[in-house]
Amino acid sequence: MSNFLTALPVFNEARYVGHVLDQVTRFSDDVVVIDDGSSDGTATILRDRRDIRVVTHPQNRGYGAALKSAFEYAQQHHYTWLVTIDCDGQHEPQRIPDFVNAAEETGADIISGSRYLKTFDPTAEAPAGRKRINAQITQVLNARLKLNLTDAFCGFKAYRVAALSKLRITESGYAMPLELWVQAACAELKIVEVPVPLIYLDPGRSFGGNLDDDNARLQHYLEVIERSIAVLSNECSALG
Repeated sequence: MSNFLTALPVFNEARYVGHVLDQVTRFSDDVVVIDDGSSDGTATILRDRRDIRVVTHPQNRGYGAALKSAFEYAQQHHYTWLVTIDCDGQHEPQRIPDFVNAAEETGADIISGSRYLKTFDPTAEAPAGRKRINAQITQVLNARLKLNLTDAFCGFKAYRVAALSKLRITESGYAMPLELWVQAACAELKIVEVPVPLIYLDPGRSFGGNLDDDNARLQHYLEVIERSIAVLSNECSALG
């Protein structure tokens, strides 16, 4: 297996971070945590560990900004693959090697987890608003970008680090994956989805501000898609 880095974007995750990192470090030798301005004791937990590296944002900059820092770290340290996994318990760390193996076997540039490719637990349910918005946004992306996604928002991914140089991420918040898909389609990156379980330990988690309103969040996501397409429309034949 090629050398790979596992990165976790973290903001105020003192409740979960220790347990998640105990699991992640079992399946990944190299782990970096992007502490995005946590103020709840997360930083103290991270500082006491010797089995990870930490990149700290002095102030909270957003989920997308944390992932961008993870991209930069992987590039600067010359990894072949970057695996990203969220820190809220939604993703199973034992699947990290599966993502790297899938990337190597398929020759993909992006391996993206999908919670809707396969049913692992028939009783598991996504919060209704999140499921509806994910379905609508996934449909829009597929129609506009000629993709075949089933899950637009899963944060469990593996990236070919060499392909990250083709991306110019500017979205700092939760809409960052949408800009990512637009740029990946434009760059004609090879995308493969792999099934992961649907797990929601904290269905009431806040997106912050007016994004906690489903309609406002959907409108924001649609605006980011259209803006990202407009930026690249003159140079990208892949955009429909």
